[in-house]
Amino acid sequence: MKRLFEALGRAFSRLDHWLLLPITGCAVLSVVMLYTMWERQITDQVDANDWLVQLISMGMGLIGCIVIASMDYHKLGRLWFLYAPAALGLVGLTFTSLGYGREGADDRNWIDLGFVQLQPSEILKLVFLLTFSYHISKVYKKMNHPLHLLLLLHAGIPMGAVVLQGDYGTAIIFAAMTVFMLFAAGLSFWYLLGGLALMPFAVWFLWTHVFGDVHRGRILVLFHPGTDPLGLEYQQDLGIRAIRAGDMLGLGLHSDAYVSVPELHNDFIFAFIGEAFGFVGAAAVIVVLAFIILRLLADSRKAKDTMGRAICMGVFAILFTHDVMNLGMVLKVMPVIGIPLPFFSAGGTAMVSMYLCIGLAMSAYTHKTRKYRVFYDAETDQ
Repeated sequence: MKRLFEALGRAFSRLDHWLLLPITGCAVLSVVMLYTMWERQITDQVDANDWLVQLISMGMGLIGCIVIASMDYHKLGRLWFLYAPAALGLVGLTFTSLGYGREGADDRNWIDLGFVQLQPSEILKLVFLLTFSYHISKVYKKMNHPLHLLLLLHAGIPMGAVVLQGDYGTAIIFAAMTVFMLFAAGLSFWYLLGGLALMPFAVWFLWTHVFGDVHRGRILVLFHPGTDPLGLEYQQDLGIRAIRAGDMLGLGLHSDAYVSVPELHNDFIFAFIGEAFGFVGAAAVIVVLAFIILRLLADSRKAKDTMGRAICMGVFAILFTHDVMNLGMVLKVMPVIGIPLPFFSAGGTAMVSMYLCIGLAMSAYTHKTRKYRVFYDAETDQ
């Protein structure tokens, strides 16, 4: 046990602390806000278990992050045949009697195992990050050969699975990961132009054959504000009202005048940040989130090989897309699509999986030299 703690201590000392510290600060603030929501009874959607689950998940995620960061990401990639089928199996359970959707949501992406509730798509993000980066590392020298666009079939499996769940927001996250990871591996800019040329057809297909009336309505209402204030606009209008109530410095964490917004603890937690801490606090959170994603970009440049760069850019894509879509949703410049704010929104599975994703990025950072820091692999030469 002593040797284990010594190994963890050595691993911790070599982490990118400029990445880990702000992330953990965000997670701690999340626990404090969830506790406040429960204590002040701001919303009936939060109970005593929510802040406690968030706290435990933060601790588990932090430990997992340090452990993953100390491991050789190449070895983890080579074990894809163990965890990839398991992750897809968990997603498959959402289509059985064990699967369910959150109240008020139009997707079915949770499973209830009795002793714990899980969101398998969050685990699938972590698994895809490893399997896709490992796949890319095997073919990157011929990346621009048309045959190797079969990589898109690899990406299409998790995207298709979450689309079948009705979770279009997570499908967008997988699409962003795919694009950023491919270009990090050297995909030609001409493929991007080709993709942009096909975009109008893709939008038409989604609009006519994939989106339901509710999804189309959420988009159209952005161009015609005020047309459905008691329906599709209700949640976003309350979110903006909460942010405005915070004014410049906010109401603090002990006010009796909070605005109760549906999903305030989850997808709309930024509305509570603006209300409790004001414009100054909300701007500070945005700056911290921007710093985190820029730090991931910097770490991607330090990675020693294609797989390491792809992992860092994949994590960058997850955080960047989550942040932009969540903030845009709360500020009513993007449709409500059920995307949480990483390290802030309530959710134990999401908290742990995001910490593990950061752990993978830091594995690429800590193993940027030929001799690995904790687990030495003399045969790896990438």
